[in-house]
Amino acid sequence: MDTPAVRLMERLGLSDDELCAVLDVDPITVITGELDHRPELPILLELTQEAEDRVGGPLLRRWVRTAGPAGRPVDQLLARDFAAFEDALDSLERRGFVIGG
Repeated sequence: MDTPAVRLMERLGLSDDELCAVLDVDPITVITGELDHRPELPILLELTQEAEDRVGGPLLRRWVRTAGPAGRPVDQLLARDFAAFEDALDSLERRGFVIGG
């Protein structure tokens, strides 16, 4: 099943529960694909596509779970702090994969 939500989940290596938390929806909404009301999904797909194109899928999935200068990007997503996640992606683009806080 290739839906936008599944693409985001696979691109970032998110679990089902993490995906639901990021999108602030229940599992049934994800399963049925009724996510048109979630504006963050297409935005996150676009932002992460650019990052995946630059660094590759495996490195992007590892980066999401690694503590960098501003913490772990996955934690920013789970907190729904999309501005911080976008800043982290910008940092990844500018500085590369930086570990440490």
